[in-house]
Parts: sequence; C-alpha cells; structure tokens
Amino acid sequence: MPPYRDEAQAAPAPEPAAAAPEGWFRDEVPAPQAHAPQAPVQDWSRGAAASGWPEAAAEQTAYLPPQATEPEPERSAPAGPAAAGQSAGPAAEQTAYLPPYPAPGAAPGAAPGAARGPAHAAPAAPEAAGEEPAYSPPTLAGNTLRAVDPAQARAEGRSPIIDPGPQPALLTAALGVLLAAAAVFGSYALLVPLVALQGLTAAGWFRLNGMWPARQGIALAFAGALVADAAVLAVDEPYGPGAIVGTLGAWVLLTLVLQLRSHADPDERMYGLMASVASAALAIVCAGYLAADSAAVTVGAAAVAVAVFARALPLPTAPSVGVSLAAAAGAGIAVGGLTSLGAGGALVGLAAGVCALIGLRVAAYDYPSKFVHMTAGVALPLAAAAPAVYLIGRVVG
Repeated sequence: MPPYRDEAQAAPAPEPAAAAPEGWFRDEVPAPQAHAPQAPVQDWSRGAAASGWPEAAAEQTAYLPPQATEPEPERSAPAGPAAAGQSAGPAAEQTAYLPPYPAPGAAPGAAPGAARGPAHAAPAAPEAAGEEPAYSPPTLAGNTLRAVDPAQARAEGRSPIIDPGPQPALLTAALGVLLAAAAVFGSYALLVPLVALQGLTAAGWFRLNGMWPARQGIALAFAGALVADAAVLAVDEPYGPGAIVGTLGAWVLLTLVLQLRSHADPDERMYGLMASVASAALAIVCAGYLAADSAAVTVGAAAVAVAVFARALPLPTAPSVGVSLAAAAGAGIAVGGLTSLGAGGALVGLAAGVCALIGLRVAAYDYPSKFVHMTAGVALPLAAAAPAVYLIGRVVG
C-alpha cells in the first residue's frame, strides 16, 4: 500500500528510482523482540530516520515490494525501437497464439518486423481514451482441423440430411423381393439373401459412423449374425427369439471385453464400443426373418421394397411419406391375400413400411457418402423392419 501522507505537511515525494523507506510498513507487525519497548507514534512522511524500525525487520515482514509515492506514469509508446523490442518483443513471441496483426496503416506486404514496431508494441490505453480496444478480425490460421462435410453443408445453407436416392432404393427393392420369394421355399433358401443383408448392415453401420476401414468390427458383427442364424435354425420355432436374444447378449459381452483390451485412447475405445455393439445388434436382429412365419416374411419384405421405392420418387417430403406408407399397406393387402395372412397383411405391411422409413432416415443422416448410401441405405430399411415383421406376424397369424 502507498504510505499515508499528512495533508498538513507538504513533504517532498522521493524519487521514483529511490528505495522504499522502511517507515512505510505499518506497526501492526509485532516487534522482533518481546521485551522491546513499544515504538512511539511515528510520522509516516519522515522516512526511515523517524520510524526506528531496523532495515532487516522491514525486509522480512514485507508482503509487497516497495512502491514509489508518485502515481504510476501513464503507459505510452516507447521512445525508440530498442525500448519497443525490449518491452513487447519477447513477451509477444512467448504468449501469442496467432501471428501479429499488422497495424492499420501498414502495407499488406510489410515485413513481420515492421508490424511488431511501436504501433504494435504500445497499445493505447482504452480506459484513458474511453474507446473499445481494437481487435483483429477472426482468423482460421491456427485451425489445423479440416472442415467436415456436415459443417460445410450448414455453412453453405444446405441440409446435412441427404436421402439415399433411387439407386439404393432399387437395390433395396431387389433384395426385398429376393427375401419375399425365398421365404416361400423355406428357411434354408431364405438364408442366402439374409446373409447378404447382414453383411451390408455390418459394413454400412461402421461407414455411417465414419469408421473405415473397420475390418475387425465388421467381422465381429458379421460373425455374431452368422451365430444367430445358426442358433435359430438349431432350435425349434418357438425358441427362435430366445436364441436371437441370447446371441445378442453374448456378443455385447464379447465386444465389451475386446474393447477393454484395446490400447487406444479412451474416447476412441468408447466410439468403437458403441459402433461395434450397434452394428452387431442390427446384424443379429436381421435373424428375425428366420424366426418369423414365412407368410409374414413374404408380406413384410414386399412392403419394404414398395415403401422404399415410393419414397425415392421426386415428391415433397410430407406427400412422399404418405404415399410410401399407403403403398406399404397396399402391398401388404395384395401379398397377404396370396398367403395365409389375408387382410391382416395390411397391418404387417404398414408396420414394416414405418420401420423401413426410419431406417432410410438413419442412413440419410449427417451428410453421408455414396458408399454409405449403397450399404447402409440398402440394408437399414430391411434390417429395421425385421422385429416388426416377427411381432406383427405373430399377432396377425
């Protein structure tokens, strides 16, 4: 704290460069010796000669460095280049995150040293001038991350959601027709297109999450799907759902153990764990087509094929969704009349169409690539409809 000054006395202020007198420190600090007499009231403006405190005691009990009595002079620009380089040069080089912003009057091609001159090293005091400090415009010079596609789409005013389009829709329709036709000939005939569906599901989910190549995760999810297929074929028809759920639980535990043994960063292990579990779950759930009734599989697969194809037509969003669901229900009625479901096929077709549109929307999320459209965009509508085909088929049948 600055020393107390008596207004009645006009004591000359000491020189700024002079050392602080010992009398500035107040007498709240106890004396070094207990038997020493109490110091008389001192005149704080007379300096060390009137205080009577030893110099060593003042140095030991000081909390703040000595300050000059005169107010600190207002900061201004250094007198010369040497002062500017000494005051701002090292500090600016050690603490700056961005290259120095040139002065407003500097030429565009000026050298960096010129921008670090007095105009840069001596900012004007905003408190004294009453103006806002002038900051440099925003820059991306320090950003080493590449702008991802969704961020670029939003910056350009475009939607990051892009539907797969007609080509994946045709492939989905073809695969759905294969599933519907193979279900008529039995479970082993259905196994051929089902394995292709499970492989596309496992690979497409990893690519949809930005993980490629992920050969171990894709192989693990596809192996779980094959185990689920074998378990469903090995047990009787009433125990098919139990075989699927048991395989799913075992594969989640196996994926967790494998991810815990990984030496990657914790964040990467968490991302890999979630993607592996979701991919394995979707691929294993596709085995529901094996556990379901053959008539329900035929109706559901045909409804998904029609719904996805109708959704790819060039229509506005709301009418397109309505047309897709109506087409799925109509396909369920038409195909259900050819099977044992009858009019109940409308409910199976409608439920399968809703799940197919949900899977199609997931495949369109976050500005995906063409590879995502040709894998996840083809497989997810059929994979998402598998549980609905089994459940609604059991209810209707």
